[in-house]
Amino acid sequence: MKIAFVYSGQGAQYYGMGKELYDEYEVVQNVFNTASAALEMDVASLCFEENELLNQTTYTQPAILTLSTAIDALLKEKGIQPDVVAGLSLGEYSAFVKAEVLEFTAAVNLVKKRGQYMTDAVPLGEGAMSAVMGLDRETISEACQEASVLGVVSPANYNMPGQIAIAGIKAAVEKAGEILLEKGAKRVIPLQVSGPFHTELLLPAAQQLAKALKEVAIQDPALPIVSNTTAKVFSDKAEIADIMVKQVMSPVYWEDSVKTMIDLGVDIFIEVGPGKTLSSFIKKIDKTVLTLNVENKKSLEKTLTKLAALKAENQV
Repeated sequence: MKIAFVYSGQGAQYYGMGKELYDEYEVVQNVFNTASAALEMDVASLCFEENELLNQTTYTQPAILTLSTAIDALLKEKGIQPDVVAGLSLGEYSAFVKAEVLEFTAAVNLVKKRGQYMTDAVPLGEGAMSAVMGLDRETISEACQEASVLGVVSPANYNMPGQIAIAGIKAAVEKAGEILLEKGAKRVIPLQVSGPFHTELLLPAAQQLAKALKEVAIQDPALPIVSNTTAKVFSDKAEIADIMVKQVMSPVYWEDSVKTMIDLGVDIFIEVGPGKTLSSFIKKIDKTVLTLNVENKKSLEKTLTKLAALKAENQV
């Protein structure tokens, strides 16, 4: 059986995330300390204590990357390693660190800049995102085209069958939502996000990220990484650098990415980082695969116990 590590994206953060693991494991503390030194701020306090920064994109991104990388280090210490990696949007940067494409301190600084670029691209309050439940891709795309007379609106996240997020200018997103309800959507749920991510409105962020990447060392991947922009395995560092820029303004094909990993022989998905969102998506995409997650002590113990049982049965 093959194992994929999949990494949480923005929106999975919560106060106290990772504290149990930090308090108990030195390897987790070391990663947090490295991030704090690189960012010149206390990343443990950012993640563990209620504050005004954690839900700001500029700080959310390095916080989630730090926790995901710390859990990675812990799983490695426990002898658990993936055959394939992938991440949802921001989570792809955790995959880059795991696959040695980016060195961790470079990555944590880069995603902080990325978060700021994304925040600056569209003034707060002008953009919006909504999750659409119960309709197919073609119907949602047609509704977005119809509503685009009011401004940019397009599919942004293909999460799982029956759930697609749309994003764009607020008025256009609201109009598309009305059209989609008329077309039979079960629900249209406004999302609490700071901008219309993964749309053409993020072009300024992509341009700034391209400049920042010129100062970052990018290596060929040490293990397969499935791109959530193309739903294919990255070929080399040149392609990765190109897709990093496009990713912030391109739709996330998470459902397609999961199917690609299954086609590669993945039987076990371990969600690494805060929350269980990706696990819930994967269960809806394919019920035959095993989904596990690691975000705290209880989920770590459950995952280790399950993998040990499978190993005893010679399945892993």
